[in-house]
This record gives sequence, structure tokens and C-alpha cells, in this order.
Amino acid sequence: MAVRKFEITTRRQDLINITHFVSEAVRESGITEGVCTVFCPHTTAAITINENADPDVVHDLLLGFDAAFPDRPDFLHAEGNSAAHLKASTVGASENIIITEGRLLLGIWQGIYFCEFDGPRSRSFYVYIA
Repeated sequence: MAVRKFEITTRRQDLINITHFVSEAVRESGITEGVCTVFCPHTTAAITINENADPDVVHDLLLGFDAAFPDRPDFLHAEGNSAAHLKASTVGASENIIITEGRLLLGIWQGIYFCEFDGPRSRSFYVYIA
């Protein structure tokens, strides 16, 4: 078993491809068959798997999240980031990826993304491999 912590700096709202960080952690762990969990310890950020071939997908996802969860004047949360909490809760805090032959078992078009909904910030995420 191995746990690694990664630090990133984010923009106001973004999906950052972190597949290379996760792949590096898997390689360094030496585990060839198992499961990798990517976990986000923040309440206004999330982890997802989605297409990594066309950068327009990131744009469209963020546009869709904003349409589904607009900022509303009747939100009561004092920090003013309730829409970011809704987005993060919907996407989720973690993803599990199978490891086989020492590599992440991802589809040809799939990448792992850190979803920032309330930046810019210094953020972290964890990779657990077993």
C-alpha cells in the first residue's frame, strides 16, 4: 500500500488533468495489480474521470455546471460559494481506477481530472494504491 499527496495551484474554475501525477504514483508504488483511489479533501473541489482528447469538453463541462448550479442571491452560506459546494457534491470527492500490469486501466479517451469550483487556491489531492 502507498499513499501520495500532490499539491497544485488552481484558477477560479477549472478541470485540471492530473492523470500524469496519478500514473507516476502507480509506477513508483511498484504495484502491478490492484486499485488506485484518487481523493480530494476539499468541499468545493472534486475528482472525476472524463474525456482528455478534446479540450472543448472541459469548457462544456464547466458551462454545464454553471447552468445547472448558478450562484443565487438567496443562498445563505456566508462565504458565498454555495454553488461550488453543490458542484463538488455532485461530482464527488474520489475516483477508483483499476491497476493492471502496473498501469491505470483507463479508456483510450479517459483522463483523471481535479475539478476546481472555488479558486484560485492552493489545493491538494491524495493517491492511495493497494
